[in-house]
Formats: sequence, structure tokens, C-alpha cells
Amino acid sequence: MRILVVEDERKIADLVRKALEATGFVVETCDNGDDALVWAQRSAFDAVVLDIMVPGRDGLSVLRQLRASGNATPVLLLTARSSLDERIEGLNLGADDYLPKPFYTEELVARINAIVRRRDPGHSSRLESGSLSVDLLTRQVLVHGQPVELTAREFALLTCLMRSPNRVFTRPQLCERVWNYHHDPGTNLVDVYIQRIRRKLGEDPLRARIETIRGVGYRFVPEPAPSSGPLTP
Repeated sequence: MRILVVEDERKIADLVRKALEATGFVVETCDNGDDALVWAQRSAFDAVVLDIMVPGRDGLSVLRQLRASGNATPVLLLTARSSLDERIEGLNLGADDYLPKPFYTEELVARINAIVRRRDPGHSSRLESGSLSVDLLTRQVLVHGQPVELTAREFALLTCLMRSPNRVFTRPQLCERVWNYHHDPGTNLVDVYIQRIRRKLGEDPLRARIETIRGVGYRFVPEPAPSSGPLTP
């Protein structure tokens, strides 16, 4: 899922970004309301984390404009203020949730998952393919019920591929989504991480696998459904 974080305090923005990326989200950050409105209207995001007190157009103004234009993207408001009137105004404008500062990043991640599930009941916090199971909230990875330890980047790369089964991702796309920087043609970073994940998952041609598309990139191929065998009268 793609999340837009609108926060002008760099330290907070970095903490939120890292927490969300560690859980498998793709994160874009913005430090002012004017740019935030443009980004939210032009790009498809699954949720927006929106600080009320940002330079330019404030968060409530951004929210008001989004809802007036018919944009229903879930919005989580952040603010250091304790005013009840402000919280009520934000919720009445169409905010999906509200989180006062200071906050725990774990709670923010949980609230983001909750508002996305409310808007999209089909959204699940678990990715599964045959014997492979990934819990996006606890970051637990199981193969045949046995835990597999992945680093934060390995986890982000695996979930990025699993969220779009059979879709081919180029190396530049994976670098941007997982490492948040443009791909250097001279690096084999993506390939090294793919090999680590394959080794840890113990890939088998008969199970779910990360497939190499020569000259292009990689894709996640789901485990085929078990055959029921021939029908007999």
C-alpha cells in the first residue's frame, strides 16, 4: 500500500516513514499543505497521514478540499494541539481517525491498517500463498508453520512482490519502493536481497517462488492450488 505522510517536522516524518516501511508500506513524504493537496489529488494513495499544523495550506484545509473534490482516501490527522473543537472539526470534515502528539509509531501503524480495513473490508493484514504466510502487523513470516527471520528490507521486498502476484517489477521500481531511491545501474543490491530471501524461504519449484525475468526484473509466482485428482464415478 502507498501512504502519503504530510509532516514538516523532519524527525517525526522520518520516524513515521521508517515505521511504515518496516511494515511493508510504500511511503511518500511531504512537508507542506500545498504540495500535499497536489500529490493526493494526482496520485493514488491508500491512506494519508496528515499533520494539521503544516506550512502553506493547513491540514484541515487540505482535508476539506480533498473531500469537496470527492477524494475518499482515508486520512489520519496528527496534531500537537489538545483542542476538542479542532478534533471535532477534523472528524466532521471527513477525517477517518485522529492521533495526538506525541504518539507511538506502533499505534500509528495499527490505526492506518484499521482505517484502510474500514474503507476496504477486503483488505487483510495477512498475505498467504500455500505454505507461505506473512503477517503485515507482527511482521512474522512462516513457511510450513515454521518462523523465518527476515530483515526489515527483506520483509519489505518480499511483501512488495507478494502484494502484486505475477506482476513483473523492474529493478528500478523495486529500488524506489523498498529503498526509496533511484536505481543505480551499477549495483546488484536488488539481486543480492532476492537471493537472501530465496535462501531463507527455501524455495522449491513446486511452491510459491520469486521468479527471475531475464533482463527485466522479478515477480512473485503464487503457489498453485492443490489438484483434487481425477474424478471417479
